[in-house]
Amino acid sequence: MGRTNPTFRDVLRSVEDRWAPFRRALRYEDQQRFDRLLGHARTHADAAGNLNHHSPIVPVLLAISLAQERRIDDLEARLDELEGEIGEQADRVDALEAQIDDFGHQYDEISAGNGTSPHERTG
Repeated sequence: MGRTNPTFRDVLRSVEDRWAPFRRALRYEDQQRFDRLLGHARTHADAAGNLNHHSPIVPVLLAISLAQERRIDDLEARLDELEGEIGEQADRVDALEAQIDDFGHQYDEISAGNGTSPHERTG
């Protein structure tokens, strides 16, 4: 009978066990981040198992990198969307400022035509 390799999930559990002292030494909020990173590795366990790499940390790091890349792509897409919205808002502000300037010029022309300053007039 041939010898079988452990599943990637088994390998990942052993990696988590080896890194447990490191995790315990982290601050609480960083422990959560560390757990999220290992969660990314669990998410890609099937693909990592197909790699069957001699170093168990390589597929873990690759899975984490892949998840981080996806997160960066999502954040960049959201940033582009927000920048577009800001650009639209800036265009609206510019249009309103132009209208205010037009009203100001019209007011000045009307005031100049009456020969009085708008501040001198009484109701």
